[in-house]
Amino acid sequence: FALNEGGGSVSWADLALLAAVASAAVGYAEGTRLAQSLGGVQVISWAVVIATPALLIPAGHFAPDSVGVPLDSWLAFLYVSLVSQFLAFIPWYRGLALGGIARVGQTQLLQPFFTLLAAAVLLGEALDVTALVFAVLVCMTVAMGRGMQVRRA
Repeated sequence: FALNEGGGSVSWADLALLAAVASAAVGYAEGTRLAQSLGGVQVISWAVVIATPALLIPAGHFAPDSVGVPLDSWLAFLYVSLVSQFLAFIPWYRGLALGGIARVGQTQLLQPFFTLLAAAVLLGEALDVTALVFAVLVCMTVAMGRGMQVRRA
């Protein structure tokens, strides 16, 4: 999909995205393992504590002048930070710990396509045939994977 949408060539951004996906997969797997013993609240809290020092330098470097940022933008940032990126991870890690990453983690593959659908419905964005075909293929793959037996070590 990315190759088709990127003009038929692989760019550095594509490789960075692939590295981010691999990093997220490792993070989910390790977070799931830790959530089984620590719980979701501690896992996400420690993740924030550990990541903060590494993120302060690039965040400070690329941050816009905050004087001109409107209040509604700060409120949206606060919502995304607290709800989407903190509180939502608590039940997510609980679900991963209960159901296992091999089974529950597959649902994460559907998120980009639900985002495309929401953008089309709520914002009037155009959906092309390629995106729909890939969405159907990913949904079918997830459905097949959910039906497979998972062995726990």
